[in-house]
Amino acid sequence: MQSIQSNALEPTAGELAKLGPGERIRRLLPVYGLPILTLLLILLFSVLLPDTFPTALNARSILSDKAVIALLSLSAMLPMITGRIDLTVGYGIVLWHLLAITLQVTYGVSWPVAVAATLLAGALVGVINGLLVEVAQIDSFIATLGTGTILYSFAMWHTGGRQIMGVLARGFIAINATWIFGLPIGAYYVIGIAILLWLITERLPLGRHMYAIGANPRAAALNGIPVRAYVIGVFIASGVLTAFAGVLLASKLRIGQASVGLEYLLPALVGAFLGSTTIKPGRVNVWGTLIGVLILAVGISGIQQFGAAFFVEPLFNGATLIVAIGIAGYAQRRRSAVRRVTDTTA
Repeated sequence: MQSIQSNALEPTAGELAKLGPGERIRRLLPVYGLPILTLLLILLFSVLLPDTFPTALNARSILSDKAVIALLSLSAMLPMITGRIDLTVGYGIVLWHLLAITLQVTYGVSWPVAVAATLLAGALVGVINGLLVEVAQIDSFIATLGTGTILYSFAMWHTGGRQIMGVLARGFIAINATWIFGLPIGAYYVIGIAILLWLITERLPLGRHMYAIGANPRAAALNGIPVRAYVIGVFIASGVLTAFAGVLLASKLRIGQASVGLEYLLPALVGAFLGSTTIKPGRVNVWGTLIGVLILAVGISGIQQFGAAFFVEPLFNGATLIVAIGIAGYAQRRRSAVRRVTDTTA
């Protein structure tokens, strides 16, 4: 039976023990380079912008503003673990925040039912994506681009270019507006979901099977892992998490409009791709994804406080995506080279 090997590049404790100080730093730098860079950026902007950047107000603003992007990055991360991609994280959030508001404002549905219906709709889209990818054998990029575009067209048809406004229940508004110990509740959502996903992906057989599928689907199938069920499952989880991000966005904006949401797609993907370059280089992972989102948030916040033009944020996101994919590609080639050497010496 073909074995399933780990596709991460982080050195083990045994490997580090055999290395000298210099070589040890060289091996650890790819693992912790991005967190170190994040800390250096925070220090740099704190020195250059002492009155505005290193403040509690700015920290709370970053945590509040980037909670939706962090949730979408975690959502995009799940299919990436199995070697797939889900573009509906950017398109779907447009429809989901509209649905959560429309059900309450137009149809008089209670907010808990509206939230549950939105999450259920997200799961349904996840099922459709999973079936298109695994049963119809359509490339995940093409399949989710198609379903995402359809979702976006539904959003535009529903609104007709108009905003959806009305009185929302206090409980629904509290989904985003609540503060706990001086921090926005969105930050707690992100940390709670991140811990749950970390436990699943790093501490349970379920997560190891997902990584095995991403590393080598054929080997995973030969080892008895139900690849099709797992892939459909991660698309469902991604759809539910995207829908929850849409609910959070609706609670934050308190109005629905089809022009809001697509701007989250690029930073969400950038965060997930950056996550494959740190902590566990060579594979997407939960804490690496959050660090990827954080470095984007810190960089954009600092640049904006310098008075940069409005187009700098998408420029920064796009350039970072190119760098992230380049680093991920290098890690992939390096991993393949290591495997060839291992197979040759075995």
